[in-house]
This record gives sequence, structure tokens and C-alpha cells, in this order.
Amino acid sequence: MSFEPSLFAPRHFLWGFEDGVATITLNRPERKNPLTFESYAELRDTFRALCDAPLIRAVVITGAGGNFCSGGDVHEIIGPLVAMDADGLLEFTTMTGDLVKAMRACPQPIVAAVEGVCAGAGAIMAMASDLRLAAPSAKTAFLFVRVGLSGADMGACAILPRIIGHGRAAELLFTGRSMSAEEGHAWGFYNRLTDNVLADAQALAADLASGPSAAHAVTKRQLDAEWHVSIDRAIDMEAEAQAECMQHNDFRRAYEAFAAKRKPEFQGD
Repeated sequence: MSFEPSLFAPRHFLWGFEDGVATITLNRPERKNPLTFESYAELRDTFRALCDAPLIRAVVITGAGGNFCSGGDVHEIIGPLVAMDADGLLEFTTMTGDLVKAMRACPQPIVAAVEGVCAGAGAIMAMASDLRLAAPSAKTAFLFVRVGLSGADMGACAILPRIIGHGRAAELLFTGRSMSAEEGHAWGFYNRLTDNVLADAQALAADLASGPSAAHAVTKRQLDAEWHVSIDRAIDMEAEAQAECMQHNDFRRAYEAFAAKRKPEFQGD
């Protein structure tokens, strides 16, 4: 069944949809937008559903009230976890990891618009996004060690080093310290710093949404798939992927537009 974005009414975050761009806003500003068991699950299910949402061509994720996300709610998640048995704990950590898997598997580019606190699971969601814009106020911390846990959470040990390098990732995961917006930009975690982070993220997402969305989905898929193979195999995979894209109508539209000296109007097929 196709996902209908205009009818979607989530319970645990705000939802907007306009011109092919869906905006997810974490909305507990009085607590700096922490996650609960329920919001984790609803976010996971939402990103899974985006695989069947052709009208949605890009996604923005942000937080309300000047902060992105403070991570798991101390009282509503961390407290109950202390009392869980081993099976319950594994069920929880598997669910949180499934959120990252769903973000990586959905075909749409995801743009994180980060300001203020971006910590714990919030930092993970920013990490799992495809592009990240930050306000100068952004402070990003993978602070699991601060609560006696490892940095091996929701794929951080696999994904973060690929973004900023092994040594820098190791420092953040071992110490739990905050990475400033300027550090994050210099290290390649943030694509851009801006004083108008949400507006600029939505403008970037709108630009992506106006592009060849089927081809964007292939780019996203290959960025992930080619982590695991040799360069020679990656080149072969890209030959197959690009030949696939050359069969899209958007490729033909681009050529016809070029020949007619006009801007192409991509339709995502």
C-alpha cells in the first residue's frame, strides 16, 4: 500500500509535507526533544514506510524550540532500561538500530537541520542522515560513555569513522565530549553552517526533490552498498547502476531539455 503523506498524522512528532519534501520535527521542546520508546518506534516505522512513498522525494528532520534532540529520555527510557532483563534490553537496542537501518534504506535523501543540543540518539539520527546542516549553536555529543555505556550504539562505530575518520570518531566515542559546530564542519560531519538552518535545509531538500529522484535513490543505495566491496567491484556495481539510470525517462528528459536549451523538469521515473 502506498504511503499517503498528506493524510499521515503521527502521534509523537510533527509532520509537514510540501512540494515533495516531508519535514519531521521532534516536538518536546521543554525537554530538548528527547525520544521515548514510542517515538523511536514511530520514527522507525515512518522511515520504513517511505519506501512506498513516491510523492515524497526528500526528507528534512529537525527539532522544535532551538534544539535538535537530547537523546533518549532519562526518565522514560534510561530508568526503565535499568530494570529490564537481557531479552528486553536486546529488544530495545535492536529497535533503535532498526531506526538507523530504516533511515539508510529509505530511497529519499534525508537532510538533518541541527541546532542547539544534538546528543546521544539525536547525534545518531544526524549521523544517519545523508546531509547535515548546522546552526553555529549546534553541540553534538555521542555521550553514551557518560552513562556507562560503549560508543557502539546504533551503528556509530561503523558509520561515524566513515564520515569524520577513525581517530576523530574514536575521540568522540571514548570521551563523550561535545563537538562544536565549527569542528563538525571542519571534520566533514556538517556539510554547511548557517544561521537559517531549517530554511536552508528545506531549500536544499526542495532542490533535491526537484531533481531525478529515482537516480538520487540509486546514489543513496550505492553510497551504502559500496562500503563493503573492493574498488574493482564498486566500479562494476556503478556501471550496472548507471546503466539502470540511463533507462529512466528522466535521462531522456534531460537530453531533450539540453537539446532545446531549457532546464529539465524531472519526474522521478
